[in-house]
Amino acid sequence: MSETSRALTNEERVHLVQTQKKKLSYRNTMLSISGVLLFFIIWEVLAFSGIIPQNKICDVLQIFKLFIVKFTDPNPDGALLMTNIWSSLEIALCGYGLAVIIGVPLGWLMGWYRGLDRFIRPIFEIIRPIPPVSWIPLTIVWMGVGLKAKAFIVFFSAFVPCLINSYTGIRQTKEVLKNVGRTFGASNFTVFWKVGIPSSMTMTFAGIEVAIGNAWATLVAAEMLAASSGLGYMILMGRSYGRVDLVMLGIVVIGVLGVIISYLIGKLENIVLGWKKA
Repeated sequence: MSETSRALTNEERVHLVQTQKKKLSYRNTMLSISGVLLFFIIWEVLAFSGIIPQNKICDVLQIFKLFIVKFTDPNPDGALLMTNIWSSLEIALCGYGLAVIIGVPLGWLMGWYRGLDRFIRPIFEIIRPIPPVSWIPLTIVWMGVGLKAKAFIVFFSAFVPCLINSYTGIRQTKEVLKNVGRTFGASNFTVFWKVGIPSSMTMTFAGIEVAIGNAWATLVAAEMLAASSGLGYMILMGRSYGRVDLVMLGIVVIGVLGVIISYLIGKLENIVLGWKKA
């Protein structure tokens, strides 16, 4: 009888924890929704009150109408909204993906192997402070004005945080964990692979999330290279034609795409780091 009572008590405890988690999740969701609604309310107040001139800001409804229209009407920039979105995604994800593929493993290797760190770090420290947009003239000379050139510029903006965070993460691996691996006869590479990399994943994903923000920030400058489509190009054309609504639509779409990609990265992080929660 006592064992049954103890089991029921454990079940009630689990149920209580789950209820608290649901309440916390609901509260956080409502706070997020409230923050977004407050932002749009402030936006509408600024648009209708005249605090900011109408030629410098437009209301949310106007942007939503333009969003619908741009699915079927290529004017004034000459491309449909989905064409612009796809063009920007292609550039941003190519440069960003290359930065993750190269920057993360290179950061791990530099953080673990001191000789490689001494060899590459001086070159990296010279390249790191150079703004990505300053590569535009050389990129045009080397690669022209196509996809490769734009992706190359985005690559530089995303490469630095990927490398720095993976480097910092693996350097913070606890010596106790390394020594345990070596005590059980693991080679240096095995300790690197099974201890160093897993312990660095939190910092690595933080760098990957920062990198996607840098990639989108550089995208607008990259799409100024004789582009005929893209969200950055749409913003540029909106400025040229004096269309504030077109500029703000491009900004909003870039922001929404950035949120979606960050959400997907967060889901991937939860999958990869599920063992830590367990």
